[in-house]
Amino acid sequence: MSKWKATHETPEPLEANDVATVLVGTAVWFVLFIGQLPFYGWYADHGHTWWIWTCLAGTLLGLFGLWYVRARNTALLRDAQSAQSTQQNVQ
Repeated sequence: MSKWKATHETPEPLEANDVATVLVGTAVWFVLFIGQLPFYGWYADHGHTWWIWTCLAGTLLGLFGLWYVRARNTALLRDAQSAQSTQQNVQ
């Protein structure tokens, strides 16, 4: 069996508004968490409380993701500005 080999170049990554994407996902998890809280008794009676805690975990992970994406964007911007100022100093 031969190894798989790419026959084309890898495309450039798509640029997207990462902060908005993570924010919307986090908001969805939070709304699901809040929406299920009034029915906690029913979930407890049927052994489905993990659904509620899964939504809370999704919210907390989304908040971490939001922090991470903002820090990444700041670092990318700082790197681009540094490269631009270095290029101007060379000229």
